[in-house]
Amino acid sequence: MYSYWNRFSPYFSADYSREYLKRCYQRLQIEQSEQKSFENCYSFMYYLEHGKIYYEQAAVSPIQIKPILLFYGLVQLIKACILTVNPNYPETTSVLAHGLSTRKRKKQQYSFFEDEVKIQKHGLFALMADKLFHMKQLEGEKIKMGEVLQFIPELSSLFNRITGKVTFLPVQTNGDKFYLSESILNTFHMTKNRFIDFYQTKSIVPLTFHEVGDEEKRIVFQLEQFKGEPVPLKYNLEAEHYSFPLTKDGLLTFPELLLHYLLLYNLGMIARYEIDWWSELIKMMPNEDFPFIQYVLDITAKKGPYLIEQYLATK
Repeated sequence: MYSYWNRFSPYFSADYSREYLKRCYQRLQIEQSEQKSFENCYSFMYYLEHGKIYYEQAAVSPIQIKPILLFYGLVQLIKACILTVNPNYPETTSVLAHGLSTRKRKKQQYSFFEDEVKIQKHGLFALMADKLFHMKQLEGEKIKMGEVLQFIPELSSLFNRITGKVTFLPVQTNGDKFYLSESILNTFHMTKNRFIDFYQTKSIVPLTFHEVGDEEKRIVFQLEQFKGEPVPLKYNLEAEHYSFPLTKDGLLTFPELLLHYLLLYNLGMIARYEIDWWSELIKMMPNEDFPFIQYVLDITAKKGPYLIEQYLATK
């Protein structure tokens, strides 16, 4: 089975990781870059190695414990990413917490789609959002799992088949140009100019739009200084194309790595502390929760390492 772990191979060399971290620190104009890269290179490699082991064990483990292994695998990989921008991590014990909390669940008529997590002021989630994606002031925000699932592009076909809802619109590419069907204007209830303004305010990278005579009614644009995930565009790893989310509010500007962390945190908590519900879900498969959870666990096992490797490659 092909995995993106092959792309991590260079990092499992102390010489390479030391030079890699030194370049990261120099780019950020961090003092004593060479010394800090020497001090951190083994921690960086061990985080990646530990994360890889968790993912490998998850691949051969039953679904009952898979969310726990995948969550802690992702946590280790995220720590490696943070070390590329913060050579002093972890500076305090507060950043070692998960950074999220779950509400007390009702034992009857529980729905994973309606369940939610709350973002805490301190912990890994807030630190990751700040250091990796420059997102602040998320404390206290409550996020429903159903909303998170709608922003995972690989789930779009499952959403359409089970609920009839279309969650993503595929984006065609040709060279450095991106082509988005103007049918999105009907979904968003916007004129073309209004959508272009909207997109420019939501995009984390500068956009250049092109006026073209196009019989197929498409919006044509380019991404400037394109590195990493071009939020709000999402890359569908299974279909191998970019897609545009059709939900314009909420998590539209959240990088996908944050979404996978939210899902795996909650699923890991369920697998540890809600054994009755979790076991009944797996054995009885009573509603739409099970196919979505099963599918997202399969997806995140591949997408987590992919997103991490993409982030490291942009440094």
